[in-house]
Amino acid sequence: MRAQRVPVDYRPRSARLSSLSAVTGLNVMSDPCSFSSFTRCVTKHLNLHLHLDFDRHVIRGRVALTVEALEDRFSTLTLDSSDLSVVSVTANGQPARFSLGPKHSFKGTPLEITLPFDLSRGQHVIVEVTYETSPSATALQWLTPEQTAGKKHPYLFSQCQAHHCRSMIPCQDTPSIKHTYYAQVSVPKDLVAVMSAVRDGQEVDPQDSGRIIYRFRQTVPMPSYLIAIVAGALESREIGPRTRVWSEKEFVDKAAFEFSETEAMLKTAEELAGPYVWGQYDVLVLPPSFPYGGMENPCLTFATPTLLAGDKSLSGVIAHEISHSWTGNLVTNKTWEHFWLNEGHTVYLERMIGRCLESEQFRQFKAIGGWKDLQDSVNTFGANNPLTNLVPSLQDVSPDDAFSSVPYEKGFALLYYLEEQLGGPEVFMGFVKSYIQRFAYSSVTTEEWKNYLFAYFKDKVDILNKVDWNAWMFTPGMPPVKPQYDTTMADACNALSQKWLQAKDQDLNSFKRSDVKTLSSHQVIEFLSLLLQEDPLPLTHVKKMQEIYDLNAYMNAEIRFRWLRLCVRSRWEEAVPLALKMATDQGRMKFTRPLFREVFNFEKFRDEALRVFLAHRAGMHPVTSGLVSKDLKVDVSNAASQ
Repeated sequence: MRAQRVPVDYRPRSARLSSLSAVTGLNVMSDPCSFSSFTRCVTKHLNLHLHLDFDRHVIRGRVALTVEALEDRFSTLTLDSSDLSVVSVTANGQPARFSLGPKHSFKGTPLEITLPFDLSRGQHVIVEVTYETSPSATALQWLTPEQTAGKKHPYLFSQCQAHHCRSMIPCQDTPSIKHTYYAQVSVPKDLVAVMSAVRDGQEVDPQDSGRIIYRFRQTVPMPSYLIAIVAGALESREIGPRTRVWSEKEFVDKAAFEFSETEAMLKTAEELAGPYVWGQYDVLVLPPSFPYGGMENPCLTFATPTLLAGDKSLSGVIAHEISHSWTGNLVTNKTWEHFWLNEGHTVYLERMIGRCLESEQFRQFKAIGGWKDLQDSVNTFGANNPLTNLVPSLQDVSPDDAFSSVPYEKGFALLYYLEEQLGGPEVFMGFVKSYIQRFAYSSVTTEEWKNYLFAYFKDKVDILNKVDWNAWMFTPGMPPVKPQYDTTMADACNALSQKWLQAKDQDLNSFKRSDVKTLSSHQVIEFLSLLLQEDPLPLTHVKKMQEIYDLNAYMNAEIRFRWLRLCVRSRWEEAVPLALKMATDQGRMKFTRPLFREVFNFEKFRDEALRVFLAHRAGMHPVTSGLVSKDLKVDVSNAASQ
C-alpha cells in the first residue's frame, strides 16, 4: 500500500491567514520579511540627509520619517534596520528611547523606538534617526576607480529590492507601505549624484567646499525598495522630451543610441496602461557588476551595460522596466509572496508593447522563449519545490533565495491563459488597464487581484470558475495548462536546432553561414536555447558550429551567454576560460550564476571555477557573490580566510 502523502498547505502565510481572518474576523495581515508593524502605523514621507563617505565606504545619514498612528494610545514603533549604527532618535524634536533587537539571518535587526508621548489614531509624529551604514551594507556597492569604466573616480550604487533598503535607511521596509521622499545628498565635487526622484537643484556643501549637495523630490508615493541612489563620474544626454540617459562618459553615446526608442515605448505604454505619472523617465547604465538586467527605480531606470549590444535587439529590458511604471511602481505587491503581481503583469505589458511596435507574432515568439526560461527555473529548483509556486510561502525564506523567472513567466502564462479564455488581447488589456486604475498608488494581494478580476468579468464568471486556481497559484512545478503559442518565428529556430541534434559527423558539411545570417538576434537566442534543452551536442558538432557560424565573435550578451554554456556542456575545454571571463567581466546574475554552475559541473574544471570565483569575489555585488557561493557550495567562513 502506497504511503499517504499528508497534504501540505503551500499557500503563503498571508493567504492562509486571510482565510483565517475571514473566519475569526481578525486583521492578521503581516509581511514575513519585515519587522515593522504596518498594521499599527504607516510612514507617509521620508526626509533624507545623506553624506557619502567614499574613504570609509559608509553613508552618514539622518532620516526624518513622518509616521501616522493607526491606533489610539500609540507610543512604540518598530523600524527595519540591517547593520546600521544608530546614533540618536528623536520624536517631534524630543529625545526618544531606542534599542536594537536580535539580528535575524536575512531580516536584519528590529529598531524598537519608544516615543516620549502617546498619539491618537490619525495623528502624525516626525521620528528622526541619525545613523551610519556599514561598509558591508547589502543595499550598497562601493566601487573602486579600477572597477569603473573611467578608472579615475570611485562609484556607488544601491539595489534595495527586495529587502535591502533597511541596510541604507532605517524604515518600514515592506512593499505594503508607500510614501513620498525628499533627499539631500552630499558627494565629492568631482562626482554627480542621481536618485529615483526628480532632480531639484544643487549647491556647494556649506560644511565642505570640496563637496556638492544634490537635491531630489519624489512626490508620488512609493515603497521603500524603490529608493535608489547612484554617485559617480556621470554624464547625461537628452534622448527624448522626458528622458535623459546617464552613465560614465565611456558608455554615454553608445547608451544614447541603444535607448533612442525610449519615448516611442513610453507613448505606447501610455496608450495601453494610462498616463505616465512619474514626470521624468531617465535611464542609467551602471558599471558591469550590477546584478540585474534592469531595475525599475522611478524616474531613473537602472540598466546593465550588457544591453549595449549595438543592435537594439535587447530593448525588451527597457520595455520591461518602462512597464513597471504602472505594474510594480504604481500598483505594488503587498508582500514579496505576491511578487508575481509585479512581474507577471509587467511581462504581459512588456510583450503588449512588443506587439504594438513589432507584431503579434513577435509577442508569441517572446512568450515561447519565456516558457523555456520557466522550464529552466523549475528544473533548477526542482518540480516539487514550493518556491516554484506562483504564490510561494516566504515564511523564513529570504526573497533573494526565492528569486527566479517563476513569478515572471508563470505569471505571464496565467495572464495569457486568461486572455485566451476571456476574449483575446484587447479585451484582457482592458482589464489590466482597469486594474491599474483601480489599485493605483496602493499595494495589493493575489486575493484582491482575483476578486477584481471576477468583478470586472462578472458576465464571464462561469469561465473563471472553471480555472484551476489552486493548480495555478499554490502548486509547484510547471503550470497546469501549456498555452498554444504561434510558432511562426520559432519554426526556423526549431528546424535548425533539430538539424544539428540529428546530424551525424558526415552531415556536418551541409551547414552554411547563411543558416544564422537569415535569423534575427532574437531567433539566434532561441536556436541556442533549444539546444540547451537537449542532451549536450558532441564536441565535433560544437567545434563545427564555431567554424561555420563564428559564434565566438557575437557581442550580444544573450547570444554569447547561451553559446558558451553550450560549449562547456559539450566539454570544449577552450571555452572554459571564455565562460569564466564572461562570468566575471560583468556581474548580471542571469549570466554569472549559470556560467559558474556550468564550469563547476565540468568535473575537470571544478577547482578552476572555485579559484576564479574566490579571486573575483571581492569585486562582485554582495547579493551575487552570496548566491554564487551557494551555487558552488563554498563555505563562506572558510572562503573568507583564503
